Amino acid sequence: MMRPLQISAETALALSKKLGIPLENLMHMPQHILMQKIAELSQSDNEADQESPENKDGKES
Repeated sequence: MMRPLQISAETALALSKKLGIPLENLMHMPQHILMQKIAELSQSDNEADQESPENKDGKES
């Protein structure tokens, strides 16, 4: 039987919200699948950042 993920409550809530997955499903998700979803999320965030370039000080030009 699999153990729930060993992550903090704050991390679990943030991931659940960001991934759009119910908290209970997230906590019982296999670790390799969660890591894949986090990698996909990171990749999509990076692509979104590249589409909206900002100055170094964080303000749009």
